[in-house]
Amino acid sequence: MEHFLKLQQSLDALFGPGSSKYLPKDIDVILSRKTGRIRTVSHKGKILCTLRINGSLAISIDFAQTLLQSKTFRENCIEINKDAAPFVMEGRSVFCKHVVWCGKNVRIAADTPILFENKIIAVGKAILSSEMISDFNRGVAIKVRDSLKSRKGEIVV
Repeated sequence: MEHFLKLQQSLDALFGPGSSKYLPKDIDVILSRKTGRIRTVSHKGKILCTLRINGSLAISIDFAQTLLQSKTFRENCIEINKDAAPFVMEGRSVFCKHVVWCGKNVRIAADTPILFENKIIAVGKAILSSEMISDFNRGVAIKVRDSLKSRKGEIVV
């Protein structure tokens, strides 16, 4: 199977149908020397995503911002309030009480982009499902893996 097609199908399966439409056509795929499987995908020198062993994708903030154009992808995101935004940009976890809106496709252990004012400020791993995040007022909802500060060195919103 062609690597581009496999990546498109993975994106559609994980983030909803039609989200792969925003994948750039001229991507660079780096394969594992041992297994021959896709390791990382980049575009013009920027890493878009990394394939994990379990079949999921670890997407970057830049790629998540590109995929945000898709309405189905937005259902995999959460939106936070302005009180928590500076801390999340530094790489801190998102707590349930700071979540303003939660997409219905947020699942436990899924890669979840974190929105603030319609911009992706971080990407993390969901600790709770969308129903639990909406119901709870305490506890960690998303454990941040990659944030704006860790990428650029300074915060620009």
